[in-house]
Amino acid sequence: MLQVQLLRIDSRLLHGQVATNWARVLKIDRIIVASDSVAQDAIRKTLIKQASPPGLRTHIVPIQKVIRINQDSRFDGEKVLLLVESPQDALRLILGGIEVSRINIGSLSFDNSKKMISDTVAVSQRDIQVFQLLHQHGIQLEIRKVSSDSPKDLWQILIDKHLITE
Repeated sequence: MLQVQLLRIDSRLLHGQVATNWARVLKIDRIIVASDSVAQDAIRKTLIKQASPPGLRTHIVPIQKVIRINQDSRFDGEKVLLLVESPQDALRLILGGIEVSRINIGSLSFDNSKKMISDTVAVSQRDIQVFQLLHQHGIQLEIRKVSSDSPKDLWQILIDKHLITE
């Protein structure tokens, strides 16, 4: 199984903060961007590879392939930073066997169907439902841009903003 050092939801996927901060702090072997849409988009793949820290292997693969890789003994103990664009993609990975105790939420883009719950995170009703499922799996949900920031408990924020009830 992969040793997932951090599963991060960020609509921007790989960018400067991830490349320079999280990758260095976590001492990872590789970055895996798990996205069905990006895996099919040559331009986005190129841009993500360009944002990758020098000397660090970065792969952009469909979600189902990450699940298969996780079950492949050749990757046992591989320390990875796993990036997804949405809570739905994170849930697919968890249901597919990726094991994590927490999920980091860096940024979720705003649109008219979403409500801002922090300076970088906007959630839709569908996102909230997925976060409830992840919470039921015992996964801690934290909002944190970089490792030196204090983590904010997403679950508590959803409760405080009356978006869920316990």
